[in-house]
Amino acid sequence: MYPDLFKIGPLVIHTYGLMMAIAFLVSYFLLKKETKKIGDSPDFAANMVFWAAIGGLAGAKLLYALENIKYTVQDPIGVIFSGAGLAYQGGLLGGTLAVILFLKKNKRNIGVYADIVAPILFIGQAIGRIGCFFAGCCHGVECNLPWAVRFPNAIPPAEGPVHPTQLYEAIYNTTMFFVLRRLRPKFKDRNWTIFSLYLIFAGAERFLIEFIRVNPVVFLGLTMFQYISLLMVITGVIILLSLAKPKSKKS
Repeated sequence: MYPDLFKIGPLVIHTYGLMMAIAFLVSYFLLKKETKKIGDSPDFAANMVFWAAIGGLAGAKLLYALENIKYTVQDPIGVIFSGAGLAYQGGLLGGTLAVILFLKKNKRNIGVYADIVAPILFIGQAIGRIGCFFAGCCHGVECNLPWAVRFPNAIPPAEGPVHPTQLYEAIYNTTMFFVLRRLRPKFKDRNWTIFSLYLIFAGAERFLIEFIRVNPVVFLGLTMFQYISLLMVITGVIILLSLAKPKSKKS
């Protein structure tokens, strides 16, 4: 579509990169608003987003490189430093690990922040998927539906019009952002509930949409991302079940 927004001499502003920057800015402002309610400073929110970005980008790039190992072996520098080429689930894992380490170092309640961050993850993903749409990456299989889109420089290449799965995900993620924000006050005394719902809803969505994506099958007709998605759903269900268990009282 429009992978390059504009050029200033040798400097090229990529639409994907711009949308990623917007996603991090929106995440920061939302996080700052929420952390203020529990007594943390804007600087704390900024540092948290910074480390989430570092861990997320590293994890997303690593998983993308592993998924496309054939191209990584042929051109490792190109894969690592390409403008696009980020796997969301790798970003989720890397960002989560970085934030957990950051919160532990600063002696914060991880469960409280997990529920704060969960809705924000959805809106960040929604904005990121719009960037994917303009970059022509992460699209679906070819189809002849009225809303199918043709990407001249599709990644991976596509000869005909395809499912705009980036927009499907952007709409779904935006909807879930509002749903989880609406639910959070109802579970403010049940830490990890909202985060577990995020894992379930995000995992289920990605598992289903993979059936119309073009990622390679790895085992039993499923892609690597579908197995990761199943793990997300199972983890979310286990957390919910553990929260539902009545706490034993010491005599």
